[in-house]
Amino acid sequence: MAATVLLVCVPTGEKDVAASFHVTPADLASLLLVGLVGLDLLRGRARLDRTVCLLFGAVVCAAAAATLASIDPAASTTGFVRLVQIFVLVPAAVACAVRTRGEQRLLLGAFVAAALIEGAVGGYQFLTRTGASYAGQPVRAVGTFGALDIMAMSTVVSFGLLAALALALAERGPGGRPAHRRAWAAAAALLLFPLAVSFSRGSWIACAAAAAVLLLRADARLALRGAVVTAAAAVVLVGGFGLGASGVAERLGSIGSVQAAPDQSVSDRYDLWATAERIWQDHPATGAGPKAFQQLRDSHAPLRLSSGSDAADATIGFQREPLLSPHNMYFLVLSEQGLIGIVAYAALFLALLIGCLRRARGSGLAALALLAWTLVDFLYADIGGTTTVLTSVVLGLAARTAFPPPPDAEAV
Repeated sequence: MAATVLLVCVPTGEKDVAASFHVTPADLASLLLVGLVGLDLLRGRARLDRTVCLLFGAVVCAAAAATLASIDPAASTTGFVRLVQIFVLVPAAVACAVRTRGEQRLLLGAFVAAALIEGAVGGYQFLTRTGASYAGQPVRAVGTFGALDIMAMSTVVSFGLLAALALALAERGPGGRPAHRRAWAAAAALLLFPLAVSFSRGSWIACAAAAAVLLLRADARLALRGAVVTAAAAVVLVGGFGLGASGVAERLGSIGSVQAAPDQSVSDRYDLWATAERIWQDHPATGAGPKAFQQLRDSHAPLRLSSGSDAADATIGFQREPLLSPHNMYFLVLSEQGLIGIVAYAALFLALLIGCLRRARGSGLAALALLAWTLVDFLYADIGGTTTVLTSVVLGLAARTAFPPPPDAEAV
């Protein structure tokens, strides 16, 4: 499990986003994890809660139905395999494999380590102006992922920040270790800067929402103090040292104008959502099939939709990358898997969220925070890219927290 998280940081070179699929070292590690857990299941050494089995089974059935009814079953087959990997097999393997609190902490530590690695690379890119292009300047922190996977670094850093914050909170009270608490808190604070200079509005919003959920669930008074500390850190880093001040302030200001005066990227998202809705209206029950959105986009999109988004860095130069998804996971499911699919995914997400809210405690609060980040991020992003496999690990952690093992098993 830890290898799956850490191998996300391995550079894989710039990828053609229009390719049918990509296989990364992290994907291979996740498949090895599935194989090892599968052997444990056959030998009776692991078990999975019956409710989780039903929820994952519903997702498989919905994806299978959409594939069989697809406008292009051959192309949808690769999408079906990817969906089963991300939303069923790897989460189920993680839920089975996390048997003790020590294993849970090891996995969360891997999230923090990956975030610190990517944050260090991203911070260096900003300070030395060797990152991806932002407002015509090569200052956007993208870590080891490159300009074609612009959201990846901010995703890894967000996950690590939330995991570190949860681990710090778990060390509070009797039995806690002050040195460990300070170390985790310091890691979370260090990750604020690379998150800021990623210039990812979506990651900022999701991280703020997830941190609020985490702090409110742990201690309501901490939520207020956390907001004050974060604001103070922002003033010191951005105001005092001037680290990314103009770019961050401009990006923050643009969040408030997404309705009245959206920029081109936000306007394109609105048009992509409308496109997904039109596709769903033509295929209401089972959708058009996995990976069908990109085939039907042009025939259903408004004329004002951009042909692609700009990407530029020192490696690839300037490129226009096609917009191949609606940049909203819920609209993607609706358009490609129809009502059957959206009901199955909604049941999975709601069951995990409610279960985590009820049962998360100690370091298990990290599962709640990471799940909250993912569900909020799905409002304006979807699966795709190198870090997609991390989503499956988060779902697995959430499944273990929401549906813990029976009393006779080792509980997390």
